[in-house]
Amino acid sequence: MATVSHKLKSAFDGALAGGGDPASSPLYVFGPFLQMVVASGVAYVTFGASIWLAILTVFTVSAVYRLVMKWIIDGSGGSGLCEEEFGPWAVKINASVTIIEYTLTFLVSIAALVTFVSDRFHQYMNVENFIFPIRTDMAIIVSILVGLGVNLGPKISTRIFGPATLGVIILLWIMIVASVWQFGLHFPSLHLSAFNWDNIHYTLGGYARILALMTGIEIFANLVPAYQGPAHIRSKRAFGSLLIIMGTTSLTMLIVGPVILQLADPMNETVSVFTQTMDKLLPVSLAYFGTTVAVIVLLSAAAASAQGIQNLALGLRYRHYIPAKLGAVNRFEVANKPVWMVIAICIVCYIFIGTHEETYLALYAAGVFILLSLTSWAAVKRLLQQMKERHPPRIKLAVAGSITAAILTSLATVIIFEERFVDGAWFYVVLTPIMYVVFTYFRNKLGKPKLISERIGTAIAMNNLSQFNQLSYDQAGVVFKQILVPLDQSPSSEYSLSCAQTLARSFGGTIHLLSVLSEKNEITDNGTSSCLSATDFALTREYLEDIKADLVDADYPVVTMVKEGDPASVIGEIARQDMDIIIMIMHHDQSLLEKWLKESVTLAVIRQTTPALIALRPTNKWRSTRTRFKHILVALDASATAELVLPYVKALAATFMSQVTLLSVPEVSDSDEVVTNIKRYVKKIAGEFQHVGIEVNTLVSGTDPSQAIIQTSQELNCDLVMMVTHGRGGTDRQNHIKLGSVTEAVLRKSECPLFLVSGIKKEE
Repeated sequence: MATVSHKLKSAFDGALAGGGDPASSPLYVFGPFLQMVVASGVAYVTFGASIWLAILTVFTVSAVYRLVMKWIIDGSGGSGLCEEEFGPWAVKINASVTIIEYTLTFLVSIAALVTFVSDRFHQYMNVENFIFPIRTDMAIIVSILVGLGVNLGPKISTRIFGPATLGVIILLWIMIVASVWQFGLHFPSLHLSAFNWDNIHYTLGGYARILALMTGIEIFANLVPAYQGPAHIRSKRAFGSLLIIMGTTSLTMLIVGPVILQLADPMNETVSVFTQTMDKLLPVSLAYFGTTVAVIVLLSAAAASAQGIQNLALGLRYRHYIPAKLGAVNRFEVANKPVWMVIAICIVCYIFIGTHEETYLALYAAGVFILLSLTSWAAVKRLLQQMKERHPPRIKLAVAGSITAAILTSLATVIIFEERFVDGAWFYVVLTPIMYVVFTYFRNKLGKPKLISERIGTAIAMNNLSQFNQLSYDQAGVVFKQILVPLDQSPSSEYSLSCAQTLARSFGGTIHLLSVLSEKNEITDNGTSSCLSATDFALTREYLEDIKADLVDADYPVVTMVKEGDPASVIGEIARQDMDIIIMIMHHDQSLLEKWLKESVTLAVIRQTTPALIALRPTNKWRSTRTRFKHILVALDASATAELVLPYVKALAATFMSQVTLLSVPEVSDSDEVVTNIKRYVKKIAGEFQHVGIEVNTLVSGTDPSQAIIQTSQELNCDLVMMVTHGRGGTDRQNHIKLGSVTEAVLRKSECPLFLVSGIKKEE
C-alpha cells in the first residue's frame, strides 16, 4: 500500500517542530525576573544564583526525561509514567495540569508575540478597531492560523513553523557570539550571600520565574510517537531534539543573561528587555531582524504547545481517560479537535482578560513545577524498584539525579504557589479537580484498556482463533438464506436490491422486502391523533409489490411485509427472529440540523444485537452502491471480538472466490514487540484462509484504525469492508457505548460498502 508519512525523521526535525516554546523562553522570562531583582536592589547578589539554580534544574530534569522517553512511547509522557508508578489518580492530576499548562503556553506565546510587535509599533497596537484593540484582533487571527497549520500534521507543521525555530536558534547564537565579542565570556557570578536569610526569597523567586522555560521538556516527551522508526529510535531522537533546544537556551541564560542585566532597563514598560538588549548589542538591521524572528518563533512556540495537546490527547485516548472521538485523528494523523478547543478558550481570554503576557505568567509558571515534580518523583520510584533487582552504578547515578530533580522542582512548586497564589495560581486548585472528575468519569465509562499483547500471545501460542479455527462457514453456522431489505420508498434505498440479488443468487436465498410506516401525529379539535390511513398502507404495499414483480420475473423468491412503528425497532425485531442478514442504505443527504435531531435508522439498527448487516452509503461514486464481493478488506485489531467476522469472511470468499486483505492497525500506544506479534497473528489467520484455497494478503500499517481502513479500501479498490461493531475496546461497555468509535467513523466516511457483525453481547 502506498502511504504518505507525516512523521518526523530526525532529532533536528523534532527540534524545529517542538522547540518553539523553550527556544523562545529567553525572549520573555528575563523581563519579570529582572523587574523583581532590580527593583529590590539585590540583582548583583542574587542574579547569578538564580541562573545557576535554573541551569542545574534543566540538567537534572533533562536527564530524568531521557528515562521518561525510553519508558513511555505513546505520547502521554509524564502523565503515562505517573499512571504506571502511582496509579490512575496521578495521571489524572498530571494530565489535568498539562492541559492547563499547554493552554497557558499558547496564551503566553501569542501574547508575547503581540508584545514584540508592539515594541516596534506601540503607537498603533492599542488603537481600537471596531470593538477590540488591534492587539486583540491580531491575537485572535494568529491563533486561528496556528491551529490550521498544526492540524496539517507534525511534518507539515515543521515546514511551516520549523524555519521560525531555526531562526530563533540562529538569533540566540548571534546574541551569544555578540555578547562574547563585545564583553568577553563572563558567566553569572555565584555569591553565597544569595542564600542568606535576607536574600534567599529573591534568589528563589528569580529562580522560579526563569524556570518557565522548562515547559518545553514535556513537549518533547509528548512528541515521541511523532517520529519514524522503532521505539528506541523514536525516544533517542526525541531526546536529541530536547538537547538541541535546551542546550541553546541554557547557554543563552549563562552568556547573554549577564549582558541583558547590564544593558537593559527592566523598568521600561514600553520596550521589552530583550528588545532593548538587541538594539544595543546588534546593528540596527540585525536588531529588527531579531524582532521579526522573535515574532515568528513565538508562532512556533504556540504551535509546539498545540502539538503537545495533540499527542497528549492520543495518549489519554488509548488509556481511556477521554472519549475516542476527542482523541480521534484526522487524515494527517493528528488529534485536531483538542487544538480547536484550546484556541477557542484562548480567544475568550484575549477578549475578556487581555493580550499582555505578564497577565498569564503566574499561571504559566505554576503548572510547570507541578508537572516536573510529579514526573521526577515517579521516575525516582521506578528507579528505586529497578535498583532492588540490580545495582549497576548507572542506576545509582540515575537515582541520585532523579532525587535532585524531584527536590528542585518540588521546591519551585512551593515557592511559586506561596508567592503567586493570589495572583492566579489558585486557578489550578479549582480547575484540576474538575478535570480529575471528567477523566474519572470516562475511565469508568470506557473501562481499563485491554492488555492486547496478552491476547495476541495466547492466540499465537494456543492456536486459538476464537470463532474461526479451521471451521468451514457452514460448520460455523454462517448462511445467507433469509435476506432482509428494508425500503423507505426513496430511490436511494433501492440501491440495496443489487447486493441482495447477488447474495440470493449465490446462496439460494429469499429476499424479504420490508417497509415500516412511522406514526405521524396531527393536531385536531379532539387533540392529537395518528394520521396513518388505510391509503398509506395500500400505497406502500403497491410499492413493494411492484418491486417484487421485477424480482420474481428474475426468478428470485420474494416476501413482502408492511409494518407500523419505529423503523429501527421493527427492523431489529424482525431481523432477530428470522433473518440471516440485513442490507440497508445509510442516507447521506440529510441537512446538518436533521443529523443533530434525528439519528440514521441504519445506525440505530446497527447498534442493536442483530444478524450481520451490509451498509451502503451512496455517494457520487458507483463503488459505494454495489459489491460483487471480489476484493474484501477485513479489519482486525487482534481482539477476540474482532474475530467474530472471520467465519463470514470465509463464507463469502469461498463462494465468490474473493481476494481477501487482512488489515491490522498498530495504534500509537503499541510497542515494537506488540507490532511484531500482530504481524505474526495476522499471518496466522491468513494461513487458515490459504489452507482452504482463499487468496489472502496481510497488511499491518497506520496509526489510526478508521483512517487506515478508509484509505486502504480506496487505494486497493476494495468492494467490501468487513468488521465487527466493537473491537479492541470490547463489549463490556455496551450499556454506554452502543457502537465502536472506529466502526462509526468508517460508516460515516467510507465510500465502500460495509459488512458488519454485531460485537454486542446478546442479552439473556
